[in-house]
Amino acid sequence: QVQLVESGGGLVQPGGSLRLSCAASGMIFSIRTMGWYRQAPGKQREFVAHISSSGISTYADAVKGRFTISKDNTKNTVYLRMNNLKPEDTAIYYCNFRAILDYWGQGTQVTVSS
Repeated sequence: QVQLVESGGGLVQPGGSLRLSCAASGMIFSIRTMGWYRQAPGKQREFVAHISSSGISTYADAVKGRFTISKDNTKNTVYLRMNNLKPEDTAIYYCNFRAILDYWGQGTQVTVSS
């Protein structure tokens, strides 16, 4: 059925930037939120950011002021612009769409290291 396809992960130096994208392979109706979670090795998966159907954004304290979430409803795509990246941002980032059903991407690796 519908799949979420993520892109934009990679290796970046501290202080650098990356932009993640996540697009649904098919149309998803009644989306409540689009967002991102992340999981570092040995740690719990944690909330990063999401944006509601009305365009309201919410961020985890750890990323406030550095990350920006946005969306394109026409494309059913969500983006995460990550600025001033820190080593502690290193994790697998998972895209999440909350609709009638919940959808998850397979994850994309973000590594922040010199």
